[in-house]
Amino acid sequence: RGARVPGPIQSIERAAAVLRLLSGAGRGLGVVEVGNALGLAKTTAHGILRTLVDVGFVVQDEDGDYRASPALADLGRPRTGADDLRAHAVNWADSLAARTGESVRLAVLHEGRALVVHHVFRPDDSAQELTTGASLPAHACALGKVLLASAPVRLRGRLPAMTARTVTDAAVLRRALAAVREQGWALEVEELTAGVAGVAAPVRDRGGLVVGAIGVDGAAEHLVDSRGRPRAGVVPAVRQAARAISRGLGARVD
Repeated sequence: RGARVPGPIQSIERAAAVLRLLSGAGRGLGVVEVGNALGLAKTTAHGILRTLVDVGFVVQDEDGDYRASPALADLGRPRTGADDLRAHAVNWADSLAARTGESVRLAVLHEGRALVVHHVFRPDDSAQELTTGASLPAHACALGKVLLASAPVRLRGRLPAMTARTVTDAAVLRRALAAVREQGWALEVEELTAGVAGVAAPVRDRGGLVVGAIGVDGAAEHLVDSRGRPRAGVVPAVRQAARAISRGLGARVD
């Protein structure tokens, strides 16, 4: 017997109906008008409208009426820009660097690559190079793997090798990204630069969309053990910082 196909989700159907109603009304509509038009109880209509306001799809005017938001015409653009992301992440990035003793980078996905938008140096006064603005091959770094795991990017064929350990087979990388989605973090060991490893976790916005990634990178012997597994405390520290930044952006995370 085949698997049972789940049915439609009523709350989403109702929200879609509200958006269609408001988009075609040509004016603001009150809660009662929306409820009457769609056969919804006033409390149900109000709850849907308030949720749509919270996520930016509906706006409420001075008279208390609701209208479709102009943002509906711009859904293809990320709601959280790099500047907003960086502003919410600065303090947590500093804290993560102090806690782990490693450098910290924040990145967004740009044209299929991991664009570094913020970089905190290792707190050991060693010579380091600022990488803010650097565009990294996403398939070869922990930051990029986190970003690719939640992006509608098609991976095919062979990918460029940065080192002898870079995953270059698209099918193998797709399986690795599935594991990243499942566990909520990514690890990279000497795939981008020999002798260097990285751990990263996703940053989400109010709707749960992955809008960035934060991670640590440093000498492989500092971040992973002899079996190539992250050393104790590294993953929890990175994930805690990612969740804190996400909460600041309005995401509902544990």
